[in-house]
Amino acid sequence: MSNQELIYFEVLKKEVVKTLQTSHSVNSDIKNWKGQEIIYLQDDLSDKVNGRISEKWFYTHIKSDSGKLPRIDMLNILSEYTGHQNWNNLKSKFPQAKSKKKSSLISKKMLIGLIIGLSLISGKVINDKFFPADNVYKFCFVDADLKTPITNSPIWIVWMVDSESPMVSKCDSMGCFQFTTQKEKIQFIVRSPYYKPDTITRVLYDKKIREEQVQLKTNDYALMIHMFSKSKVKNWRKRRSQLNQMLADNAKIYQVSDDGKTGMEIYNKKDFINKLTTPLRSLKNIEIIETIYSGDKISILRFTQNDE
Repeated sequence: MSNQELIYFEVLKKEVVKTLQTSHSVNSDIKNWKGQEIIYLQDDLSDKVNGRISEKWFYTHIKSDSGKLPRIDMLNILSEYTGHQNWNNLKSKFPQAKSKKKSSLISKKMLIGLIIGLSLISGKVINDKFFPADNVYKFCFVDADLKTPITNSPIWIVWMVDSESPMVSKCDSMGCFQFTTQKEKIQFIVRSPYYKPDTITRVLYDKKIREEQVQLKTNDYALMIHMFSKSKVKNWRKRRSQLNQMLADNAKIYQVSDDGKTGMEIYNKKDFINKLTTPLRSLKNIEIIETIYSGDKISILRFTQNDE
C-alpha cells in the first residue's frame, strides 16, 4: 500500500462528511465525530447503500491514524455512499490528490527502485506476493428448482469480519453482487426471506474477472405462509392443520412495523394460526422477513403486513 492510497482515503473521509451534511448537521472533521454523529452515519449508510459499519470499525479505521486502509469492500461501500461507483472510480476522479510531504516522495522513489531490483531477481513471484492485483468477482443467485435468477425476493450478503460486527450488502435487482478483493479465500452467508440460508466459501486463485452462479433452495414454509395470506381458502380445517405442522409449539412470531421496529405485536403459535385463518382482508398480505428453524419446524418468525 502506497502513501497515495492513504491520501485518497483522506479524500474519501471528506466526501463522507459532505454527504452526511446534506441530511444532518455534523462536525466538518470526521475524526471528531462520536455518539450521535456515528449513529447518523450508520443509519444513512443503511438507507442509501444498504451498508453496515460498527462503532468499533469507525474508531479503528476513521478516528485513528493507523496507517492502514480498511478492506476493499468497505472502501467500495463508502465510495458508493458518496456518489461514486466504487473505490477505484473515486480515485480516478481525484488525480490531483498528492502528498505535500517531500519525504513521502523520496520514500516512493526508493520503493520503486526496490521493486525494480527485486523484480529482476524474482520476477512475478515477488510482484504477486507483495503487490497483488485487485480481483473482481461476481456472484449471481438462481432458484435451485427453476434455474432462473432470483428477482422476487431480496438477497442479503453477510460478511463475517474478524473481531468486528458482521457487515451486510444487498444484491441488485437481478440477484447478483460484485466485489473486489485481494484475498485468496472468501466466506459469506447468503440470506433471503423465501430461500434457505447458505454459507459460501471460495478459494480465489484466478486473477481475472470471474462470474459464478449459485443455486439457493426455496424456504418452502415461509413461501407457503406468504401464499396462505394472499389466497382464498375453502377448507379452513386443512389450512390450520398445515400451519400447525409448520410451526413449533413454542414458536415466537413477531410482526414488524414499517419503520423496522420489532415488538409491535408478538404472537404465539395458536394466535398466529388464528390470524391466518380469519377471513378478514385486513389480516392478509403477509411478507416474511426471517425464519429460524428448530429441526424441521419454524421456531422464530418475523413478518410485515401490507394492509392494502
